[in-house]
Amino acid sequence: MAQKTVTPDFRQVLTRIGEQASSTGRVPLKYFGKLADFLAGINLSIRTKILASLCVVILLMGATNIVSMLQVLRYSRQYDAIITNITTANSISGRVKPDIDNEMWRIVSGKVEFSSGKQYEIIDTVDTKVRWMMDNTDSQRAKVKLDLVLRTLQSLKADLDLMGDKIAHNSTAAENEAVLEKIRFSTSVLDESIQNYVLYEVNRTEGQYQVMRESFARWQVFSIILIFSAVGFAIVAAWSLSKSIYTPIKKLHDVTTTITKNDLQTLMTSDNVDEITELGMSFNIMIGKIKELLDSKIKEQENLKKAELRALQAQINPHFLYNTLDTIIWMAESKKTDQVVKIVTALSKFFRISLSKGMDWITIGEEVERIKSYLTIQKMRYRDILDFKIDVDKDVAENTILKLILQPLVENALYHGIKNKRRGGTISVRARRKDENEILLEVEDDGIGFTPEKLARLRNELNDDSGEIKMESGYGIGNVNNRIRLYYGKQYGLSIQSEYGTGTRITLVIPSKMETATQDMNSL
Repeated sequence: MAQKTVTPDFRQVLTRIGEQASSTGRVPLKYFGKLADFLAGINLSIRTKILASLCVVILLMGATNIVSMLQVLRYSRQYDAIITNITTANSISGRVKPDIDNEMWRIVSGKVEFSSGKQYEIIDTVDTKVRWMMDNTDSQRAKVKLDLVLRTLQSLKADLDLMGDKIAHNSTAAENEAVLEKIRFSTSVLDESIQNYVLYEVNRTEGQYQVMRESFARWQVFSIILIFSAVGFAIVAAWSLSKSIYTPIKKLHDVTTTITKNDLQTLMTSDNVDEITELGMSFNIMIGKIKELLDSKIKEQENLKKAELRALQAQINPHFLYNTLDTIIWMAESKKTDQVVKIVTALSKFFRISLSKGMDWITIGEEVERIKSYLTIQKMRYRDILDFKIDVDKDVAENTILKLILQPLVENALYHGIKNKRRGGTISVRARRKDENEILLEVEDDGIGFTPEKLARLRNELNDDSGEIKMESGYGIGNVNNRIRLYYGKQYGLSIQSEYGTGTRITLVIPSKMETATQDMNSL
């Protein structure tokens, strides 16, 4: 009940969306629907479409986070570099001037030898830090300002060298103080250059902060566009996938509905390559197999009815009856009472067993008794040329056999074997157990036999698996063979050995059964 309620709602939703998408009143929704139809019409499997759609949505959503993270890392790295350079510059500013001035005053006043002073060590430390800051910054103006600091350091170093040269040449105190003032001026310029660099970096920090805010604002807008794009694509993908699934299932439902009306001609059409289309193609193959099986079953039933009809015709062969009655009349007119009684008794037994209360299955003993009655009648008609022998093992007499199987074989031996020989002959009917599960029956005559051409045609007829009843041979053997295969299976049937001028032996193998006859008899 739940499925019946949900399915119409889903159809109505798809129909309403399709109508809205195809309408010209809303142009964006129209293009939205066309995009969904285009995606649904792509010849990909449903699994591939789902994976591709999922990848696109993940890419759109992931791109937002990845770009945001990269922006944060970029601005964080720039901000850290600026703060680190400002901290390093502040560690230099305010210390380099008093350190160098004091050290040079101690040298000029004679407290420390020039060669023992730390003036060059201080300058080298400052030079190393300034060069490190140049490598750590990505601003060209900052590099220019740091380059100014380096050149000021070079000037200061030249002044220190001049002071060392003056001291080495025993200059006067006035000359040394003049150089010292020059050094103090250079350290003041150096300190001012470092302060200018620090001030520039501080200002650049504020500017970098403004750039970062503007960049994040732009990226927020772009992220919102990406999110809405991902949501829109997800809706289009869901729409196209639902259409890819619903449309072929609806076709399959229509086909099955048509088949339930006994129309096996309806088939699925293949306009896509997805899994449901493959299911539809498999459904077509199944319908074809069912149709073949039904046709085969109908043909089998038709052949079975034909075989039964011909068996019934053989059962009431009017020529046999007329000829037998003529023989009885002739014997009665000749006052051969004993022979009349004998042939009438045989005829009565023959028809009684032939009827068998309408049963299709009788015992082998009954079938052989019926053949014995038939041959008794025929021997009295053809007493100069016909003799017969019947040999049946007792342990197979109670097994069942399909009625009227042996008579066409005996008739064939009489009319096509013994009569054509024109010198008399013997028909032998034998029944014995072949093995535990099978019984062997043989009808053998020493008549004229088949020519090689007739024997080959008969064997071809027996090996024909089409199941069709053919009368071309006129011997009735094919009819018997088809009836055996219809009732017992294709592994059973007749085999013929014949030599022209010597005789013919027809062998029949059937399964050993007793239950069927019992069931038939119980059902009557």
